[in-house]
Amino acid sequence: MNLLNRRRFLTISAAAISLPAQAAPRPSAHWRGVALGAPATLRVSGLTQAQADPIFASVEDELSRLENIFSLYRETSEIARLNASGRLSAPSHELLEVLSLSDSLNVATGGAFDPTVQTLWQATMVEDSPNNATGWQHLRFDSSRVEFAHPNTAKMGLTLNGIAQGYISDKIASLLRDKGLHNVLVDFGEIVAGGERGEGESWRVGVAAPDGRLIKRMTLKDRALATSAPFMSVGENKRSKPHIFATDPSHYLRHELVSVSAPTAAIADGLSTACCLLSESQIQRALDQVPGSKVEVLEPFG
Repeated sequence: MNLLNRRRFLTISAAAISLPAQAAPRPSAHWRGVALGAPATLRVSGLTQAQADPIFASVEDELSRLENIFSLYRETSEIARLNASGRLSAPSHELLEVLSLSDSLNVATGGAFDPTVQTLWQATMVEDSPNNATGWQHLRFDSSRVEFAHPNTAKMGLTLNGIAQGYISDKIASLLRDKGLHNVLVDFGEIVAGGERGEGESWRVGVAAPDGRLIKRMTLKDRALATSAPFMSVGENKRSKPHIFATDPSHYLRHELVSVSAPTAAIADGLSTACCLLSESQIQRALDQVPGSKVEVLEPFG
């Protein structure tokens, strides 16, 4: 099962605001595919489908390149090789960028955002006792290498699932901007809304709970949105299992759904993940350290 599929059960929907009946609608092009094993969509305003198709081919090439860095299910990806051996030489710029951002978010959230939880997830999936080979402080990285420095290195693992989907959404939005396309809606699990759908019309998105209940409608323009919920249904019996974990006992699951908007999807992604483990006062302290971030939905358990 692909770990990054976990966000799809949130049913984050995105749809354009209808233009006034008297206005001539802009042409619009759509793409549907798969990003890191999960359904992904793009919507570009101002191009016909025929004009956009060559650009969408470039998007697919970029996705494949990024999967070779971040996918846990490609044995030759950078993160898979790191987890297999405990060390990765000559990491890509993209991996270092995500690790650096993860480090900043770890500090901002008081350690709640911690990508070293891979072994906790694996233990949950096989109903085994988790080992304690976790802790962001045990990861070392620079331009020459990424490595685990835990005393039990062989049992340590890294997952960037709480930030990589947002980062990839940002990278695709950037690719489109470089091609002169600024009115785009990228939904790869996290949403990037660039520009507008129509003349003066922002993109409209909705956040829904795991049970399909629509919680909030909102508009976005040149902004990103990410939503996290700590439990998912897995297996034939659809048992509910956690997929957000704390490496510090002072953090624990407090919210059943958190939606965060921010200037980038990577930031929104990381914050929405970590905020599931934080009290409201702790969330505010974290947001104060990340300019432009805002909680859009916060639903505590019960």
